[in-house]
Amino acid sequence: MGRQRGQGRVVAQIGSGVAELLPDHDRPNAYTLLVDGAPQSHVDLDDPTYLEFEYVRRVAASLDLTAPPLMPLRVLHLGGGGLTLARYVAASRPGSRQRVVEADAKLLDFVRTHLPWPADPKLKVRVGDARTELAKAAEDSFDVVIVDVFAGARTPASVRSVEFVEQAARVLHPDGRYLVNMTDGPPLGLAKAQVATVAGVFPEVCLVADSSVLRGRRFGNLVLTAANTVLPTAALARRVAGDWFPGRLLAGADLTRFSGGAAVVTDADATPSAAPPAGMFGPLPD
Repeated sequence: MGRQRGQGRVVAQIGSGVAELLPDHDRPNAYTLLVDGAPQSHVDLDDPTYLEFEYVRRVAASLDLTAPPLMPLRVLHLGGGGLTLARYVAASRPGSRQRVVEADAKLLDFVRTHLPWPADPKLKVRVGDARTELAKAAEDSFDVVIVDVFAGARTPASVRSVEFVEQAARVLHPDGRYLVNMTDGPPLGLAKAQVATVAGVFPEVCLVADSSVLRGRRFGNLVLTAANTVLPTAALARRVAGDWFPGRLLAGADLTRFSGGAAVVTDADATPSAAPPAGMFGPLPD
């Protein structure tokens, strides 16, 4: 059974911590999913194309520019959360074949119970480790790989290395896109190393974030897009600049200056991302 309109806060213990579901008082059938106090997903059950979080809209903007409108895509989502982007793709590109991998079985059960997704034979949701499931995938089996893997508010080391990126490149179509959501703050060491690592595998890379994040003034989300073919950076820059919360795009020489000669990360030296600053995620209203 799914949510009923007006139903209040729900809390449950999951494998990676404590999950909370809070109603969005501005939208009648929308909810925010938090894990250990960190917002993970926002889902509008009435309108899956509504995307509340700006970083999700930035990922969606890159997705939208991957292929002509309505064209079905083969998408691998590493990291499930509330399945916000999988719902978005299913609604905006009917017929897309999608696979969602989520490591926390209890989180997936929590979402399935309270935020059920419409039945779709082309949407497969499974419990598993992102790295393990990626290694199992066949060559050229996806058009898009989205990496949005978090254990609470931190990204595991296993998805940050060049070996991981090489596996993603292996499963992508030659014209495919590799999309990564990451979080970082001053001095942006993780983000710079991730750019260098991904650029070591894909010749085309761009990065989108708030200007204040890119300048190292605050902690926040950064969305990276990579490909083997030329990226539509001008169109993407216009999309993110025109958002409710404008973003800035770095590519080419600007992105090279941003990464500042950071070293490529390997399995041998990869570490989890830094935790967000204490108190960054204050209590949300019930």
